[in-house]
Amino acid sequence: MTSNNLPKAGYTLAKIALGGAVLVGLGMATMAYAQTKPLQTVERVELDKYLGVWYEVARKPLYFQNKCDRDVTATYTLNENGNVVVDNRCYTKEGKLTQSIGEAFIQNAPFNSKLKVSFLPEAIRWLPFGRGDYWVLKLDENYQTVLVGEPRRKYMWVLSRSPQPDQAVVNEYLEYAKTLGYDLGDVIHTKQTIK
Repeated sequence: MTSNNLPKAGYTLAKIALGGAVLVGLGMATMAYAQTKPLQTVERVELDKYLGVWYEVARKPLYFQNKCDRDVTATYTLNENGNVVVDNRCYTKEGKLTQSIGEAFIQNAPFNSKLKVSFLPEAIRWLPFGRGDYWVLKLDENYQTVLVGEPRRKYMWVLSRSPQPDQAVVNEYLEYAKTLGYDLGDVIHTKQTIK
């Protein structure tokens, strides 16, 4: 290589480095935009179709689910005041069944896509604090798979009516979560031993 080619090679390397920096910057800007853009829910949830048993197939880590090792389910039923009873169950590594009973309060009736969930003791559950957001972000028309999250994009769940859903469908819902600004680097794929 002659000395005449050195500046040209350096110029080419600088262009490559600049191009890489621009791509990284665009990627970060896109992620930042997705995380600051208001989180969109589905248009409407028909509660009578949504009620029943759902199997968790993926989630972002959540402190109160740390003990859950496998067979995580959520069962939803209506109570006498029109709110939704939430019955969450899972098995620990030691094989012990754990259960948490809560109540979900609809925030945007009649659309029913935004709820607040409380696991406080029933006697004080009416208090507005201690409630977490439960937003329905993607739901198929047959109510077989759902993506649930919250506006800060810290927590997220993919639930299915089947304990062993088609992995392609699960991946579709996870990819959709990614487009909403969720970081999928720490997603847990729930073990379901139920057939």
